[in-house]
Formats: sequence, structure tokens, C-alpha cells
Amino acid sequence: MKKQIKTTEAIFPMPVLLISTFNEDGTVDVMNAAWGTMLDRDMVALNLTETHRTVENIKARKGFVIHIADAKHVVEADWFGVISGKKEPEKFAKSGMTYVKSDLVDAPVINELPIAMECEFVEYQNDATGMGVIGKVLRTSVEEAHMKDGKVDIDSLEAIAFDPYTHGYYKVGGRVGEAFRDGLKLK
Repeated sequence: MKKQIKTTEAIFPMPVLLISTFNEDGTVDVMNAAWGTMLDRDMVALNLTETHRTVENIKARKGFVIHIADAKHVVEADWFGVISGKKEPEKFAKSGMTYVKSDLVDAPVINELPIAMECEFVEYQNDATGMGVIGKVLRTSVEEAHMKDGKVDIDSLEAIAFDPYTHGYYKVGGRVGEAFRDGLKLK
């Protein structure tokens, strides 16, 4: 028997995405965002409010980078979520992470994180059913250490997911099936 609970934000796993931009003064801004998804093969949506400095930067700079957070950097990922860049100007520097500037968009690519999706800002939707930031993925890069036979080795990433029930982080891993094949066994 199922028991009703109070939370409505109950989709699990929720990806832990680190969104990087440049501030007006050229310093790096990074925020932790669990509410993001693919809209199409090359389009992303981030459900972010306009009160975030990151959204202000995305609109001003017309670009951003989405990084997949990993277990190795869970402390830094959480830091980017619990500390506001508006209150802590040294937020990125205190993380100990480093970056290079994207050559496609006006945004930083964080060196230590395994996957980076460089995105061009398309629009901001703020009506009742709007998604927030919409972006076009121009390039996805993966550290070579996380590639196997020309494909991303998901288990080696140790990507983390946010648990909205207890506010924990969990590693994503362990292949359990074959997409587009296992279901055909019921045919």
C-alpha cells in the first residue's frame, strides 16, 4: 500500500547540473541546478528563476555551460548550491576548481568536471508554464578517461543525482538493462 507524503517535487533521480557563466566583471559564477532537462536532441531547459545571478549572466552573455556533477566533487557541487554568488564574490575561487574559456560561447568550462555542454542562450520563458532558460547545445565534451570504445562510460563518471525526499546525493551507476531492446521481450 502506498502512503501519501507532503512533497510534490518527487521525481528521482534529479540530475545535479552545475551551470557556469561569467559575471559582469569577468569572474566565474557557478550554480547547482537540479531542475534541468533535454527538450530536444540539441536543446536544454533549466527551470531557474530570474532572481539568480546565473540567469542574469546567461541573458547578458548569451551563453552558459552545463556540467554533470560527479561524486568526486560532491562538496564543490553542494557549495555551488548553498552559497550565493551575490553574497560571496569569491565563490568559485574558494571551490579550488579551475576553468578555461569556451571558444564557442562567452562562458567558462570547468576543468575538473567530466562532462561539459556548451550552450547558446535561446530565450527565457517566464509565464506560468514557462521552462525558464532555454539553450541550444553547441558542443558536448567528455574527459577521455570516461570514454570506452568511443562512447561515454557512464559508470566511470560517477554522476550524482539529487534526492528530493531526504535532500541527499546519490551516485548514478550500474547498468540494469538495454534501452530499446529489453521491452521487446514482452512482444
